[in-house]
Parts: sequence; C-alpha cells; structure tokens
Amino acid sequence: MKELTDEAIDAHVQHGPKVPAVNSTVHIYQINGACHRVAPEETAFAYRDANFATVIAGMWPEPAENQANIQWVRDYYDATAPHSEEGGYINFMAGDDQDRIKANYRGNYDRLVEIKRKYDPDNLFHLNQNIKP
Repeated sequence: MKELTDEAIDAHVQHGPKVPAVNSTVHIYQINGACHRVAPEETAFAYRDANFATVIAGMWPEPAENQANIQWVRDYYDATAPHSEEGGYINFMAGDDQDRIKANYRGNYDRLVEIKRKYDPDNLFHLNQNIKP
C-alpha cells in the first residue's frame, strides 16, 4: 500500500483481534530506501512506489480448524484490499493467489513471460508463483 490510511488502520483493528489461532499473525513491513531509487521496470518487482507491504499469515495446528482460520484470512484480506495496491510482493503470495500473479508484476509481466519462454520454455521452474511461458 502507498499509505497506511485511517481506513486501513480501522480494517486492521477490526480484523486483527478476531484471529482464531495464536499461531497466525499479520505483519506490516515498511518499504523504503533503495527500493524507491529503482524504476519499476528495472526489476521484476513493480510496486516501487509502495510504502508498506502487508502479510496476513494464517497458521494453525489443527486441520479441524481449517474453515474458521481460512475464513479469518479471507475476511481480513477483503477488508484491507480496498486500501492496498492491486498486486504486491510475489514472495508473500499463497498457493491460492495464482490469479493475482499478473497484478503482482504489473507492467513487467509481459516482459517476464518473454524471458520465461526464452529460458524455460518447458516450464521446469514451476513450483513457485509461476509465470507460464
């Protein structure tokens, strides 16, 4: 997100305390310094104008609690998404975020697809947040 607005803070205050398992957490990382001195198209990471990165990390030991914990993560995300950029930092994505890959790379996505087609046309490196060749 570019700014930690009052509305974003309100969403965190509303959803954070509802955490169903003590293992879960939310991190808000400040993005600054050298990251802002590189143009968005110079690397894969395109959100160089962002000032904060949020991670909603849902973790719990009991499979019987899956539904409640997954719902907490989704509700929290839904509440904070309107105050955030469309994409984010690729390494913070979860397995069910595959539909957001293009948004995470923003204007760099097409260039990265071309690189993938050239260097990994058979998609050997696919056990990640995959860019398909």
